[in-house]
Amino acid sequence: MFVDIAKIKIKAGNGGDGAVTFHREKYVASGGPDGGDGGKGGDIVFQVDDHLATLADFRYKRKYTAENGRNGGGGNCSGRKGKDLIIKVPRGTIIKEAESGAVLADMSGDEPFTAAKGGKGGWGNRHFATPTRQAPRFSRDGYPGEEWEIQLELKLLADVGLLGYPNVGKSSLISVVSEAKPIIADYHFTTLTPVLGVVRMGPESSFVMADIPGLIEGAGEGVGLGHRFLRHVERCRMLVHIVDVAGSEGRDPIEDFKTINKELAVFNPELTKCPQIVAGNKVDLATDGQLARFRKFIEDQGLEYYEIIAPIAEGTKELINAVAAKLATLPPVRRFESEPVPMEVLERKKDSGFKITVRDNDYYVEAEWLLKILNKTDIEDYESLQYFQRVLESSGILAALVERGIKEGDTVIIYDLEFDYVP
Repeated sequence: MFVDIAKIKIKAGNGGDGAVTFHREKYVASGGPDGGDGGKGGDIVFQVDDHLATLADFRYKRKYTAENGRNGGGGNCSGRKGKDLIIKVPRGTIIKEAESGAVLADMSGDEPFTAAKGGKGGWGNRHFATPTRQAPRFSRDGYPGEEWEIQLELKLLADVGLLGYPNVGKSSLISVVSEAKPIIADYHFTTLTPVLGVVRMGPESSFVMADIPGLIEGAGEGVGLGHRFLRHVERCRMLVHIVDVAGSEGRDPIEDFKTINKELAVFNPELTKCPQIVAGNKVDLATDGQLARFRKFIEDQGLEYYEIIAPIAEGTKELINAVAAKLATLPPVRRFESEPVPMEVLERKKDSGFKITVRDNDYYVEAEWLLKILNKTDIEDYESLQYFQRVLESSGILAALVERGIKEGDTVIIYDLEFDYVP
């Protein structure tokens, strides 16, 4: 089964806790604290695997968790780092934050993407020794790993997308100009999944063509198979629009052309800007009047037009040469730029839970939801810092600090962020 969309939850490993130990050695009195740090939690890393063609594996497993870091030990021994979890996806997969739809990564290249970072290991008690506190009996717990609900969308990497109503000859064309072998039959929706074919123009010249199935009236709104597969058109550098110019199924070819382009605009208005070449198929079944009428209509639109008989490859060489020439003038296959997850989305995910620990006028604040917001906060940016302060206020953390007796000049420690409290 061709699966091109999936929603999963990912959880990076938690950092290991720091150790509370003291050096013990014969003839050495008061050896001092030697608790080691906890190990970092494992990351969640996505990697392209060209042996995969669909997202079917994600239908059966919906949650992925990396290994936690090990706790620190005595003798200044740090805990082992948790193993990263590598998740393989097909080339062309888009990774999005599920609620906002923000694009986190476009897995079109070979570089891996770290989607969730493992938590840092907590400090052992050796870090807390001072001239006035020589035997600290506490350590810092490991930080929680990042946790996200993400949506995976596969958008095929193709230079050319074949458009048109069912049974107009798209499968026939791709079968004669490439090595693809789609199912070809005289009924609608023969092709139920996108078919990719490599069209070779010479020893070092080729391009990828995709047969996009199931486009009918209403496809842009989910009718038929079109809404499911229109996303694969978004990457195409250009489109070849195939029309049954003979109207062999009782439809007007001009209306067919208008309808498919309207559905593209409904799904994504940007697709209407994609270059098109029109191929009139089944010309052997059309009258001279039908051919002349449709040719004039397309030429009036300012589009290139070619007449073909796809099953016997009549006219296909001229069409493919025109496609290759057009591709040479176009930019490469589109890649989607990553976007930041809106801070408002992160704040909506917060709960009321937080923990405040006081040690020697230092106030430690811990909350997993707060760490996610902190990781996305630019401390050097005034507006970003002001937003983080508003989160502390709206969540009740500042009020809780006051209740615990915090005074001006006391230190507030929120994971890696430390600042002096100013009322």
